Amino acid sequence: MNTDDLIQSLSTGVRPVAPHMIERRLFVALAIGGAITALVVVLGLGLRHDLTTAMYGYAIWMKWAYTLSFTLIALFATYHLARPEATRSRWLWLLLIPVGLLSVIAVMEFAAAPQSHWLTMWLGDSWRRCSMRVLILAAPIFAGLIWAFRRFAPTRLRLTGAAAGLASGAFAALLYSFRCDETSAAFVLTWYTLGMGGAAVFGALVGPRLLRW
Repeated sequence: MNTDDLIQSLSTGVRPVAPHMIERRLFVALAIGGAITALVVVLGLGLRHDLTTAMYGYAIWMKWAYTLSFTLIALFATYHLARPEATRSRWLWLLLIPVGLLSVIAVMEFAAAPQSHWLTMWLGDSWRRCSMRVLILAAPIFAGLIWAFRRFAPTRLRLTGAAAGLASGAFAALLYSFRCDETSAAFVLTWYTLGMGGAAVFGALVGPRLLRW
């Protein structure tokens, strides 16, 4: 069999991929996983009692901006890595921007507060459970993204798993912020980021096994 005959035989009966299939599948995965996580937050943890009032302050918007930017950047990286020709992530370096901006805000908050308050600002009241909650809440979203990726053809499995884990952790942190009443930028920078980073590490560890095709 010559090369032309081989190509012809391999392409026989192959159905074309529907337009925007990757986007639709990622959207469905995020919608289902996010809905499950949101239900856990609302029914299991409960929304913060002063959510309406808190929306007039800057702290909750700071948390939303930080976690949403992480979510979008990690999702763009995940979308790129879903393709078999992807060799590296073109988006993850952008994470330095929200980290840098929040670091500046944290320094400004420390500078404006007495030194005796710094430890309380950093630890808050929930530092022991914040990161673990973000990591656990990321599980349904991560499962959805893995389901979506099973139909794609990623080749950088560990990096893809890490990007999916980071996207899941960031989205989970965004939803958890509706429950969390901490207001310090240093708290968010440390414990939210630790939870999102933990989800990325978990994704990197299980990615090669779950995404193998």
